[in-house]
Amino acid sequence: MPRWLPRAMVLALALIAAFQFGSWAFHQVTGLLINILIAFFLALAIEPAVSRMASRGMRRGFATFLVFLGLMIATAGFVTLLGSMLAGQIIKMIEGFPDYLDSVINWVNATFHTHLRRVDIQEGLLHSDWLRKYAQNSAAGVLDVSTQVLGGLFQLLTVTLFSFYFAADGPRLRRALCSVLPPARQAEVLRAWEIAVDKTGGYLYSRGLMALVSGVAHYVLLQALGVPYAPVLGVWVGLVSQFIPTIGTYLAGALPMLIAFTVNPWYAVWVLVFVVIYQQFENYVLQPKLTSKTVDIHPAVAFGSVIAGTALLGAVGALIAIPAVATLQAFLGAYVKRYDVTDDPRVQGHRPRPASPGLLARARRLWAQPPAAGTASPTDPGTGTAVDAGTGTAGAQGAPGARTTAAEDGAAG
Repeated sequence: MPRWLPRAMVLALALIAAFQFGSWAFHQVTGLLINILIAFFLALAIEPAVSRMASRGMRRGFATFLVFLGLMIATAGFVTLLGSMLAGQIIKMIEGFPDYLDSVINWVNATFHTHLRRVDIQEGLLHSDWLRKYAQNSAAGVLDVSTQVLGGLFQLLTVTLFSFYFAADGPRLRRALCSVLPPARQAEVLRAWEIAVDKTGGYLYSRGLMALVSGVAHYVLLQALGVPYAPVLGVWVGLVSQFIPTIGTYLAGALPMLIAFTVNPWYAVWVLVFVVIYQQFENYVLQPKLTSKTVDIHPAVAFGSVIAGTALLGAVGALIAIPAVATLQAFLGAYVKRYDVTDDPRVQGHRPRPASPGLLARARRLWAQPPAAGTASPTDPGTGTAVDAGTGTAGAQGAPGARTTAAEDGAAG
């Protein structure tokens, strides 16, 4: 056995073990890394407000605390109003459910000539196997729901603490990062940091503007239909549809439909139609224009980045994909050399068509050209004799003596 073989085997096994351990450790801390990423982008979003307050003489930690306090007060007030509204509407819907059920039963009896009764339907529901199994599964899933709620609160606390540290100690973090880099790299890192702050703020600005437009549009509809709590519902639709990716639109439209159903079942249908139409308007008209102006990326790139972010990190990736791609695009744009484009019509998508002669002109041109050496002359279709393309005279083909040698031609000359 060669002397290097045992050492190589031990080294290979050590590398495999180190790779397995690193993969296991990475999967264990994936949740923490995602929370840190969310906290970093949240700190970038509030960085302009904190820096503006710190530039006026306020301590950076206290300025960050005030910003977070304002966000928490606004969130708590919105959740409180929404919870009270939702609880009141659920109670009202439960109290009026027998009347709704009677109206549906009467319509079914009148339309299909049946003899249904509310008492029979209620007894059938109470003694159904489906209801019993649903109650058992719900009782068994209470512990899972409680665990998920506690886990969500812990994640929220983790994101809040990290974002507070990133925002309050932003200058210290930048100094620590630049201290391990040469001066040329330090300028690039600081420039990338500023671009990230601008792009993240622009993205949140565009989302906030779309939330305002969506909230006002849905408020006008709900107010016109006479649905209660129209202002709160408008705020709910605007915020949830814009800041919860992928499923936010459906969550935002479900609550107004539910409350509109308590007023009139047909109002829920109108709300559904309006939500679908407005969503198409937002996707194809409003969102591409606002996103391309504030974040400065093409709408197709924004759509593709959201899909890629969702595939990589789920809802978190969809939320931070656009500012991340905008930051990367703006940072790399400084290192890509660009040239002036020539004034060519093909750049604008216009393909010049060459002027082609007519069919008759091309036929005359072909007929006027003499035949090349070694090619057969055109023949007269009537007599089968060869026709000279230059003079139009016919010569005998295949007749004896028709061919002349070079010497005879010279003598004739």
